[in-house]
Amino acid sequence: MTTNTTGAQRWQASMMGNYGTPKLTLTSGSGCEVTDADGKTYLDFVGGIAVNALGHAHPAVVRAVTEQIGTLGHVSNFYAHDPGLKLAERLLDLSGFTGRGRVLFCNSGAEANEAAFKIARRTGRLKIVATEGGFHGRTMGALALTGQPAKQEPFAPMPAGVEHVPYGDVAALESAVDDTTAALVLEPVQGENGVIVPPEGYLRAAREITSRHGALLVIDEVQTGIGRTGHWFAFQRDGIEPDVITLAKGLGGGLSLGACIGVGDAGELLQPGQHGTTFGGNPVACAASLAVLDTIAADGLLDHVKALGELLADGVRDLRHPLIAEVRGQGLLLAIRLTEPVAAATAAAAQDAGYLINAVQPDVLRLSPALVLTADQARRLLTDLPGLLG
Repeated sequence: MTTNTTGAQRWQASMMGNYGTPKLTLTSGSGCEVTDADGKTYLDFVGGIAVNALGHAHPAVVRAVTEQIGTLGHVSNFYAHDPGLKLAERLLDLSGFTGRGRVLFCNSGAEANEAAFKIARRTGRLKIVATEGGFHGRTMGALALTGQPAKQEPFAPMPAGVEHVPYGDVAALESAVDDTTAALVLEPVQGENGVIVPPEGYLRAAREITSRHGALLVIDEVQTGIGRTGHWFAFQRDGIEPDVITLAKGLGGGLSLGACIGVGDAGELLQPGQHGTTFGGNPVACAASLAVLDTIAADGLLDHVKALGELLADGVRDLRHPLIAEVRGQGLLLAIRLTEPVAAATAAAAQDAGYLINAVQPDVLRLSPALVLTADQARRLLTDLPGLLG
């Protein structure tokens, strides 16, 4: 029988070491709770790194996946299928680009950003501007966009042409984006960098600057999209229209699914044979995604996310704990910045107490629970958090 201990031993014997050895082997989940191989249950504030939009084993996703795999499981992209067509139409509708956009499905956020990178190259310009601290994936093109040198250095040199500027700095955008720029790539909130929210008006300024120079504005919504911030897409809060949107994480509700949406001319730049995927957008993943979108709409989860995010953020601030310096973020993508680099120790204490929390930076805890987290579950963490901080 597998326990947490034997799970770790099997991992060390059979898995590559790039993730380190997990302490827990999870065996089941329901809603916002997961159970490990030793039978202990945890309240999950990691959410599969913002992937499990509806939590674990949501009946709508289970039903959709079960029905679809029993009907048509995989066809490659040589053939169309109804779940994929419906999902593309639905994403264009939700983003406001029906009749003006085109969707390319893939398997992950990194793949979606690889597609965006290639779309930028198809403009005929080579220069791409991205932001320091930004995270866009670990494949080579996406890694070149990622503004975190420590992740790039073991694999240098990167694909050429990417210039990084400070995030949230409009003057830096003004200085870097010019008539040779193919695209500006940025996240509406930098999730992996510690949930950094840019100043008000930053996205609008980015839109104005890129439009002035004929450069594409690529908004990476891999972590922020599909209701995570209380909007279908975080860019909608600022009232702008990007040229390219990349999606993944919550899109598949736990299944591997990414998407790159090209708006207007940007949706016409990739021609047949210039990009592809065998598995991306298969019928099962698309059916799961449709179930996610239907449930978010039917259950009013966008408003729920906004309200619960405020409850959590206000509740953490009201603790007035000396180790808490700041709470930031939008919706259910929140960070607790600590006054000391004790995030890992706090996450470990939380795990011992029955909570899964991500130490995303040495002094930052990230909360990205499923959108179905209840107010009682949020209050449970707030009650126990002071004891976890020590």
